[in-house]
Amino acid sequence: MTAPNILGKAGEDAAVEYLTGKGYIIRNRNWRKNRLELDIVAMKDNVTVFVEVKTRRNTDFREPHEAVDWKKIRHIVVAADAYIKMHVLDSPIRFDIIDVVGEPGNFRITHIEDAFDSPIFN
Repeated sequence: MTAPNILGKAGEDAAVEYLTGKGYIIRNRNWRKNRLELDIVAMKDNVTVFVEVKTRRNTDFREPHEAVDWKKIRHIVVAADAYIKMHVLDSPIRFDIIDVVGEPGNFRITHIEDAFDSPIFN
């Protein structure tokens, strides 16, 4: 596993720990269907939450969530639509981003709830 992959996995682990500590139930991690992928699918208060995790060692260049551009949003929304159809979900949904900055064991986590809207589900 490459260094960025190790950091990314540690960041996702930290995000899952953060979410479960806040009362979220993790339904899936790294859910895939063909080329579609969702980092974390969670539930809280009967809301399905699709969480994109962005991990960086530092913010010298930019904040991690700034890497979630319109192309990435479109990819996440299409993946969420496939997930909803596959699992026949009928709950409200939300799209969150979790920024994880630092080194394993010393991360700063920022949770951006309702980070973007989906034109598909509105």
